[in-house]
Amino acid sequence: SRKPLDTSSLPVEVVDLYPEGTTDGEGRLKDDFIEIGKEESSRLERVPAKVYILKTVRHKVIRKSDMEKYPEERQILIHPLPLVPVSKCMAGASVLTDIIIGKFMYHLPFYRLIQQYRESGIIISESTMCGWYEMAVEKLRLLYNLLKQKILSSEYIQVDESVIPVLDNEKHKAKKGYEWCVRDGITGDVMFHYDRGSRSGMVARELLGCCRGIVQCDGYAAYEQFEQMKGITLAGCWAHVRRKYVDALEENRTLATQAIHYIGKLYKIESDANDAGLTTEERKEKRIHESYPLILEFEKWLQDAYLRVLPKSRMGKAIEYTYTLLPRLSRYVNDGRIEIDDNRIENAIRPLALGRLC
Repeated sequence: SRKPLDTSSLPVEVVDLYPEGTTDGEGRLKDDFIEIGKEESSRLERVPAKVYILKTVRHKVIRKSDMEKYPEERQILIHPLPLVPVSKCMAGASVLTDIIIGKFMYHLPFYRLIQQYRESGIIISESTMCGWYEMAVEKLRLLYNLLKQKILSSEYIQVDESVIPVLDNEKHKAKKGYEWCVRDGITGDVMFHYDRGSRSGMVARELLGCCRGIVQCDGYAAYEQFEQMKGITLAGCWAHVRRKYVDALEENRTLATQAIHYIGKLYKIESDANDAGLTTEERKEKRIHESYPLILEFEKWLQDAYLRVLPKSRMGKAIEYTYTLLPRLSRYVNDGRIEIDDNRIENAIRPLALGRLC
């Protein structure tokens, strides 16, 4: 059956309707009639967003006793100017908030936001809206820096990067850029980092070089430098490994299925731990006794299977990718806090993919 809407938190506006000719000019039932019952029906309605000008009038006053004094001796009283997010800016806090939420939560480009405001009765140029946006986000930089500092000081973080189109003003067309996403594996806090669209090893080093703890990532070469960096321990992602074998199913179904079966057993151990509600220490012990022996068995299978495939084939590349990263992939067993994969950060990156569709 259809689940009813929960409207308990919504205000209710009541409209009373009487048969025509039974009420007086003020809407009250005439004396000739008596009410014997009523029928009620409800509909969900929505009032579109309202755009208006908030004019602040500050009145200047002086004491009556000061009227007889010389002008320079009079004390003029006036209410202080209310605080605003950006000084000398026509846009109020609600408009600046609407622009930021529209861009980053609902993935609306500026031209669509401008169209929405035009429908509400105000025409805003693109340059004006861009200026308002830049001033607003600059005010938020302090909060961003505090969030960044908090996440990068965590003992366990996950990191990934995603493609975003970047406009090249010289060539007047979009080019491929990248935005980094870092997630606190303990608290779940997320931050994004953009450096001119680059995903180079230098950007990775500038972003993560101050970290001290576990960094979970995929097999991208830019992370390799952290293997030798003191204070940082890299952990791998089994979901990325599994995808390699899924891609190889059409080429070599037998071996790819065997590899996926091994990885499935590792995920089953994690699922059982979740169902049992194990603590981090209990999960660690379970992984050491069950997951690690299975990884060693999988390592032997990789060595044998690689001799039966072509190195340049999909299956060969999948085995090479797995075997190269196997030390990194095995480290999650030593800490019950570490996820078996970095799927949670990929979920956090999804808004970027939604924005690319706009």
